Amino acid sequence: MDGPEATHRRMLRARDAMDRDFALPLRVPTLAALACVSEANFIRTFKATFGETPHRYLQRRRIERAMYLLRTSPMSVTDVCMESGFSGLGTFSRTFRDIVGESPSEFRRRGPLAPVPSCFVKAWTRPSSFGEAD
Repeated sequence: MDGPEATHRRMLRARDAMDRDFALPLRVPTLAALACVSEANFIRTFKATFGETPHRYLQRRRIERAMYLLRTSPMSVTDVCMESGFSGLGTFSRTFRDIVGESPSEFRRRGPLAPVPSCFVKAWTRPSSFGEAD
């Protein structure tokens, strides 16, 4: 019988694949197979472990990448959309607005962020411990 540690390891394996291959068309059956669980169990356990569904996590990860590209590259919004793993500009724009609160073009127009001390960046980007997502 699996304990919570083994379950968390399997979920981390799938989340690591999502972080690494976010721009690829990842599907729940593939991720569930990586975690060695059924699709329904994968979705339920992933949400219990990380506080959001695999789909929402992948969307957020893709939007984080898009935000970075919009701030740091001269790529068009359409190119950023494709580079971030979205297959259509409409879905990308709608998801971006839902998560960020403004369109990709509005986000880009605001310009670069003010510099942030590295100690804050490290604290903000440090992976959370299990249970913090609740």
